Amino acid sequence: MKADELIAIDIHTHAEVSCWNPFDNYGEEYDRAADKYFGSNRRPTIDETVAYYREKKIGLVMFTVDSEAQLGRRRIPNEEICEAAQKNSDMMIAFASIDPHKGKMGAREARRLVEEHGVKGFKFHPTVQGFLPYDKMAWPIYEVIAEHKLPAIFHSGHSGIGSGMRCGGGLRLQNSNPMLLEDVAIDFPDMEIVVAHPSWPWQDEALSLALHKPNVWIDLSGWSPKYFPPQLVQYANTLLKDRMLFGSDYPLITPERWMKDFDEAGFKDKVKPLILKENAKRLLKLG
Repeated sequence: MKADELIAIDIHTHAEVSCWNPFDNYGEEYDRAADKYFGSNRRPTIDETVAYYREKKIGLVMFTVDSEAQLGRRRIPNEEICEAAQKNSDMMIAFASIDPHKGKMGAREARRLVEEHGVKGFKFHPTVQGFLPYDKMAWPIYEVIAEHKLPAIFHSGHSGIGSGMRCGGGLRLQNSNPMLLEDVAIDFPDMEIVVAHPSWPWQDEALSLALHKPNVWIDLSGWSPKYFPPQLVQYANTLLKDRMLFGSDYPLITPERWMKDFDEAGFKDKVKPLILKENAKRLLKLG
């Protein structure tokens, strides 16, 4: 990635549509509920997303969420995202998602994706994937990530997926309490852990964990900055200014909207460049 030519690096964007797989309408009720919750039904292809970010001169990290065990939905192939990243290596990086229920087979896939396809990190969603982050079931995949000293993004806090559905779609919010990552941070000090989103209703837990564990970061995706809790802005401006990351959660939130509201949310001028790009350059080892 040619970071110096970009105005920012968005650490949190989603692949929504596969052009490799045939259309699969299984689990469509989760998409419709999410559309209602977020007030958006944008489902761009990977190429459409890349073109949009290229026009804006913003770098992006893209991933899918492999929830095949919990939801039974066919995932977007990690290799499809990797191929797009290789074609657009000046401004795009691929992270992979592997359902932790896949255990050692998942670890084999993780190693292959890193060593043969250039994956630079991983994404987990404990609520949608139906696992507790400290469950030893996930350890084989974590071991591969730590061996290669790569970052892993973990969803935290409330989830718009399942919101409003009967029984919340059977998804457990409690799995995404950021404090459940403490054992992971201790056992895998060479894995950089990114706690995604303002972690409502556990914002203070996320801040405490990041203050205590130097391999824990926070990405600011999923919310407009004008709605950030005051303590999140306070620590982003002070003790955690070097471990806060810009993320939009595109396509649910556009980077234009996020960055406009970021300018008006009380962040110090000297901190803004760190959040928008410089911290991501260190996390992603962009030199």
